[in-house]
Amino acid sequence: MSKPSKKQRLSVYLDPAVMRRLAEHAARRDHSRSLIAEAAIESFLSPDAAERQEAAITKRLDQLDRRMTRMERDLGISVEMLAVFVRFWVATTPALPEPAAQAARAKAGERYDQFVTALGRRLAKGPKLRQEISEDVAADGEP
Repeated sequence: MSKPSKKQRLSVYLDPAVMRRLAEHAARRDHSRSLIAEAAIESFLSPDAAERQEAAITKRLDQLDRRMTRMERDLGISVEMLAVFVRFWVATTPALPEPAAQAARAKAGERYDQFVTALGRRLAKGPKLRQEISEDVAADGEP
């Protein structure tokens, strides 16, 4: 009958944040840090570790794909909104005679600064246009 093998000591250096999480996890589970670390290392070295890593990467890529899809949608909304505004503005704004055009250009800088300030407030506290569009479409019963 053989004796159980004695565990060997390993000293490692951990980032303080990792050490804090290890200690908190061990305390919650009422296990030693060594036991938690040993289980983590065993899990990392096990043959299915590569499969778990692949699954984690796949999950992350799926999340990135969904974010990119939303960004493409939001960009499309922005381009369409700008096109509708420009079309409306060109159709409804008559050309000004030169003296009035000079006065309008002088006032334009002040109005632009007001616009940028209002836009900054809007972006800071929302709701965002894309949220309003989603809510409006859902309220109208459209897909």
